Amino acid sequence: MKTIPFVIVCLYIVLLFVVTWATRRLSRGGMIAYLLAGRNLPYWVVAPLLTGLAVGGASTIGVAERAYTSGLSAGWYNAAWAAGAILVGLIAAERYRSLEVTTIPELFERYYSVSGRGVGVLGQLALQIVITSLQYVAGGAILSSLLPGVFNFQSGMLVTAIVFVGITLIGGFWAAGLTNIINVILIYAGVLLGAFLVVGKVGGFGELVAQLPDGHGGFDLGAIGWGIVIAWFIVMCTTVFSVQSIAQISFAAKDSTSAKRGFILGGLIILPVGFISAVIGLAAAVLHPGIIPTEALPRTVLGLSPVVAGVILAGLWAADVSTASALLVGSATLVVGDLIKRFIAPDLTERKERIISRIAVLALSVITYLLAVSVSGILKTLLIGLCLTTAYTLVTLMTLFWPGVCRRGHAMWTLLMSMAALVLWLIFPGIPAFFSGIGLPHPIYFTWIVSLATFIVVALIDKRTIRSAGV
Repeated sequence: MKTIPFVIVCLYIVLLFVVTWATRRLSRGGMIAYLLAGRNLPYWVVAPLLTGLAVGGASTIGVAERAYTSGLSAGWYNAAWAAGAILVGLIAAERYRSLEVTTIPELFERYYSVSGRGVGVLGQLALQIVITSLQYVAGGAILSSLLPGVFNFQSGMLVTAIVFVGITLIGGFWAAGLTNIINVILIYAGVLLGAFLVVGKVGGFGELVAQLPDGHGGFDLGAIGWGIVIAWFIVMCTTVFSVQSIAQISFAAKDSTSAKRGFILGGLIILPVGFISAVIGLAAAVLHPGIIPTEALPRTVLGLSPVVAGVILAGLWAADVSTASALLVGSATLVVGDLIKRFIAPDLTERKERIISRIAVLALSVITYLLAVSVSGILKTLLIGLCLTTAYTLVTLMTLFWPGVCRRGHAMWTLLMSMAALVLWLIFPGIPAFFSGIGLPHPIYFTWIVSLATFIVVALIDKRTIRSAGV
């Protein structure tokens, strides 16, 4: 029962490293070649790279966990991701590619100030480190739950780290993109096969509905609460415009058209995954009542045949690896481009840029691994962390589409105030209690209100216009 799934996972790992090694020449050169794929990604690589970044532990394990208690409505999480990706493709991806920048903080310095870039890179790094750490947690949970005789939680996290760090170190952004084509295929094979078989095991959708516990959300798409669903859409449509690892995909596209097509196609691919994972969580509520919700998906898969369990295991783990690789590249780009090259060593040779980029990848992987041991509640933690993106999105979109109202102090002060707002939400229980009382139960509402208010105040006080030409 354990040997076959283990062999399938090992074959998957070997395939990833074969692809990575075969394409390593594509990343030869400096930081742009290694961390931005030489700005040469076609749309058919942009789409799976974006999909792999979006569909991680939160989209599979996390959604099934919420669906175990809240029903199919947990799948709205991925629908929100898809909506955000398509929105970027329609209105911003082409503009991002035409800017010829490497990071969001670099954009802030170009139009605003050095301090705006400094605050921007610290916030981005904090956000990406939190999201990356969740991938270790999900990877460890997947391997230890489905192969308990082979991995415990700690060794599962370590193997997860070795795989995605190894891919990134060897092949950079090109490797992340090309291996994500394999990952996305395997993800869909895993979740579709799992959903089909577990529903059949229950006796079909009719029996699944009939056997759900009293009061369970079932197939009610609003069971989780429309306030939460709307918050997810706000979070994700905010996030996709301003998280470095997402924006970097458009920065690395072959041209503006490739960026636009890739994001729209990626959004369409992302859309169904959450609802499929939610079906597995629903079936778990019938097959395994009373378990810890986090175990919903792994426990259900354990009841299937070894070959099927191996494919599903590899697919779930692929979701984790694909997300982590792109995040690690994005974080390394922030460190190398916004800190080292900007403030410490601006005249690095291409060879030194590549060496330092690899060192940054390795150092960040160690930091995120250490953080991972303290993380719990995958989906909840991720959605709170993503609230940091409100100010980034507001400033970025206003810069691109309404620069006339932007002032030099906007980047720094809007970012600082949104960060402070999230800290206050987490420290003082009276703030979330008040907002929940008026039907706004998620911190994204509070951070957006604070960001907008700060932007308006700065626009009224600060008379210094931004560098409209970006010079």
